[in-house]
Amino acid sequence: MGIQFSNHTLHSNQQAPGTSRKPKYSIFFATMIPITFPSLHFHPIVPFEPEHEKLVPIDFTEANASLTTKMLENVPLFCDYMDQELANAGALYGIGGYAEHRTVYSRSRVFDDPSGGEPRRLHLGVDIWGKFGTPVFAPCKGKVHSLAFNKAFGDYGATIILEHTLENHVFYTLYGHLSLADLHWKSGQNLAAGQLFAHFGKPEENGQWPPHLHFQFIWDMQENVGDYPGVCRLSEKDKFLANCPDPDLMLNLNRYLA
Repeated sequence: MGIQFSNHTLHSNQQAPGTSRKPKYSIFFATMIPITFPSLHFHPIVPFEPEHEKLVPIDFTEANASLTTKMLENVPLFCDYMDQELANAGALYGIGGYAEHRTVYSRSRVFDDPSGGEPRRLHLGVDIWGKFGTPVFAPCKGKVHSLAFNKAFGDYGATIILEHTLENHVFYTLYGHLSLADLHWKSGQNLAAGQLFAHFGKPEENGQWPPHLHFQFIWDMQENVGDYPGVCRLSEKDKFLANCPDPDLMLNLNRYLA
């Protein structure tokens, strides 16, 4: 197994557009020694113009009574539901889900314990719900770590994991629910910051979900290849959230939520 990062946080004090202060990103390791990346700008992962486009928060917890079993088990109905949520809000994307305890995962055995133990329900990434074919860009320079078609019902579907190195420190970003056509990359291929490398997939290629991107920040891949848990047991929350900090620190989209 790789090194366990039990105490990591990644935080951003990026200022809103128009301010003079440059963004600075700090990473604190278990030693709590800060490593700063002055003037580091992450490229937008999906196209978004906040001046005239809108985001809407999407709730997949038990508090959302509209998430009926019938709807979740019927993929076309689920897709219609998401399309309507975006249309009702006049939004380009729905967004949310980090550290959210989700009832939606009851739709798939992928998240159940085969021995009948505690199921996985806590989401470790951010989901961006939108149109099939939405382009996905690399947030910073890196290389392809691995890719796979995780094809079980409810899984990631087409998946790409990138490896990044900033000031000699390595981390990973995972992109799930992509188009199968995007799996043409080879491990080790380099990508530039802002390079188009993927698209939101259709249900038949994205694990049978409405089109969206699962984006996840990972410190330690723990020898996983082409996959890493995007959902964990609630009892394992602290361990997994330490290894997978809030991806909005790279996305920087939550500031645009009403």
